[in-house]
Amino acid sequence: MGTQRTRREFLGNVGRGMLVASVGFGTAFDMGLTPAWADGEKGERLVFGGIEPLVGLMQETSVQNLLPVLVEKLRSGTELKQLVAAAALANARTFGGEDYIGFHTLMALAPAYHMAKELPEDRRALPVLKVLYRNTNRIHEHGGAASEVLHTVKPGALSASHESGEALRDAVRGKDMKEAERTFAAIAAISPDEAFNSLLVAVEDETEVHRVVLPYRAWELLDVVGPEQAHTMLRQSVRYCVKSEQNSRRTAENVEPRALLPRLFDQHKLPRTSPGTKRADDAWVAAMSKTVFESSPAAAADAVAAALAEGIDPRDVGEAIALAANQLVLRDAGRPERWASPGKPPGSVHGDSVGVHASDAVNAWRNMSRVVNPRNAAACLILAGYEVARDRQARAADFLKWTPRPLAEVLADVKSTDANRLVTELESAVQANQQEIASALVHRYGTLGHDPAPVFALLLKYAVSEDGALHAEKYYNTVREEFASTRPAFRWRQLVALARVTASECGRPAPGMAQARELLKVIST
Repeated sequence: MGTQRTRREFLGNVGRGMLVASVGFGTAFDMGLTPAWADGEKGERLVFGGIEPLVGLMQETSVQNLLPVLVEKLRSGTELKQLVAAAALANARTFGGEDYIGFHTLMALAPAYHMAKELPEDRRALPVLKVLYRNTNRIHEHGGAASEVLHTVKPGALSASHESGEALRDAVRGKDMKEAERTFAAIAAISPDEAFNSLLVAVEDETEVHRVVLPYRAWELLDVVGPEQAHTMLRQSVRYCVKSEQNSRRTAENVEPRALLPRLFDQHKLPRTSPGTKRADDAWVAAMSKTVFESSPAAAADAVAAALAEGIDPRDVGEAIALAANQLVLRDAGRPERWASPGKPPGSVHGDSVGVHASDAVNAWRNMSRVVNPRNAAACLILAGYEVARDRQARAADFLKWTPRPLAEVLADVKSTDANRLVTELESAVQANQQEIASALVHRYGTLGHDPAPVFALLLKYAVSEDGALHAEKYYNTVREEFASTRPAFRWRQLVALARVTASECGRPAPGMAQARELLKVIST
């Protein structure tokens, strides 16, 4: 699962909170022991202590000069992790979770860093440099330092009689940015763990993909930027939620979780005092996945809640939901002509396709469920099931009638059984944008019991080199994690889906990638 934070790790930060309390907030802020506060009233500029020069470099360097400067930093001893941390803080300070390309870039940072660890030393920096180029380019398009969204603010007062998550949710529902910011600042002063659990109470009001994935990716980045930046990273989601309330036209569909979740908690007596431990067999997982995929959103959520109440291990419940989301990639008929756009032609399934979005969202829900309190852990899985079923109905799609990949007639034409030849044919199919052939080749490769490592290595190469319409890094990482956590009977479905998406996105090189390869002296293969 990469570097996942745990409740134990975050509770360990209570010591930091005690030190803040002993020296006082003002002194602690100067010492860099506290997160920087912000709200809708423009306060002082956020600064980030010893890493501030590197953060400023990410914002101020021209995009033409950025990669040469960063490569020189790496050669002089700066760690890749430091560059990712600086980029994350520059992104947060500039965009505050309010810019579409901006928050997509933030969400790509941790996946790019994970991808780097899978690569040989000479090209390890490539996926990170790709996203850093995108980050700085967007910062300049946004207006640079003059357009920064996040500024300092004092925390508000918390009521002893009002649960902190509910207080934050009330401020978000009230569309009150200042109150939400001040409330969250006070919560974040308690601990990162308290901040994350409280934030999710507000996030869970709606299952829109960015509302779900942004808090998880911000949380994941605490392994890079440090838990002391929890408020700065997570408050982007607070702002996203408030903006969503302010800008969205509320319908019965998008507010349904607000009534559904408490009803299911009461009906099924959730959360349990401890997670279930009953391990499900393959037949149960397959049946549960089918139920989630074919049901209405409310019925899918109910099925998940019932399984949790029955004591089924949450890992198995989550696996079934992830496989249901995977079906949205495998069955997708491709982008219709009317929704085509530059970089996302008719028939494509990469970028913001229904299946990629659903898979990334379920991956986020599952990962968050592993590190939060019992109430949120149950809510995350229930809403993951709800979201897959809702997404199945999106964009006038008819997923129930569409056939999952690989298509039988295409699979019949795959004659080779040799692992090396199948991988060679896969690369040719990817380069030719042959989604159906790429899917069939990986399916056949998996059924023959070959080592998945060469397939992952090939698909990683293109996840790094191609633009991916803002989703290549996240989706590669999603499949990497879901493959590892899925039982052998079903796991190759995830890799078949990745092969299809990779074939869809190939042929559109990422901006800055050619320059990065030249600077690192990496010969394209």
